Order: sequence, then C-alpha cells, then structure tokens
Amino acid sequence: MRLQLRQRHRTRELALLNLGIDSKLRGCDLVALKVCDVSHGDQVAPRAIIQQRKTGRPVQFEIAPVTRQAVHEWIRQAGLGSGDYLFPSRLHGSPHICTRQHARVLRGWLRDAGLDWTEYGTHSIRRTKATLIDRRTKNLRAVQLLLGHSRLESTVRYLGLDVDDALEISEQTEI
Repeated sequence: MRLQLRQRHRTRELALLNLGIDSKLRGCDLVALKVCDVSHGDQVAPRAIIQQRKTGRPVQFEIAPVTRQAVHEWIRQAGLGSGDYLFPSRLHGSPHICTRQHARVLRGWLRDAGLDWTEYGTHSIRRTKATLIDRRTKNLRAVQLLLGHSRLESTVRYLGLDVDDALEISEQTEI
C-alpha cells in the first residue's frame, strides 16, 4: 500500500498510513493529532507522546525516518501550522477527519492493493507494528507499554495469543 500511495503522490494518505502504523494509536487518537504533537518547529520529532482519549493515559511512540519524511512532506504541502490538526477535515463543521472517513480511506487502500477490505479495519493498522514487535521479541510487557494497555491480559487478548503460542515459546526455551 505504501508503494502505491507514494507512486500516486497521495502524500496525506501516506502520512496517515505510516503514522498509524508507527504510533499504534487508536483511530480516534490518530485523526485528532495536531502538528505540534509530532513536530517541533519545521522538524518532525523522532518520538511523540499524547494522552489517549479512551483511557486518559499518556502513550509514547516512535516516528520512523520514512514516516517523518512523509509527515513533513504532508505538513509542507498542506501548509499546516503548529496548532493545526495534522489531518484536517474538508468539511466546515469538523476540525479534523473523522474515524469514519479514516475507515473509508483505508477501504480504498485495501481495494487498490487487491485485498478484501471486509477483513481489515482501522484497528488493523494499530495492531500491525505491535504484532511484529511481539513476534520478533516475545516481549509482551514492551508491547503492553507501547499500546498503553493497563493490564497484560488485555495485551495478550489483543494480540490473539493463546495457550498454543505460550507452549511454542516454552518449547523453544531450554534450561
């Protein structure tokens, strides 16, 4: 999807996808980001911290170089200022795109990529990097912190881990 967005010069959408993956934020928090949440002056920061709407708890996230570049290009192209929403709405009654619009945009990406859009949602973007981190490190505590979950059980359920996964890890561990 990234390649298609880059080739089609869809700067806003590339920034939205990349930042959604890197931040691991829920859609409601992602669409409500302001430029000042992710940048200092004219530089996109390598890390950011925001307060989650659902839990009220702060969550910190990294912004990879490829994402910083996409976000920087979007801010420049759109002429956004520090206090502006990063993904402003085109509708007059809304300051930023809504989660429903975010879902529509995702559906378009999936169709363009030839994927079944009914199998994915905006939460799939949140889950992407968390799942990769879990698979590579098996560090549930790190994933829990990155997602801002208060309970480890929530992270286990969120990642869809089960007894078979735990047994597989156990089998790979020798004493």
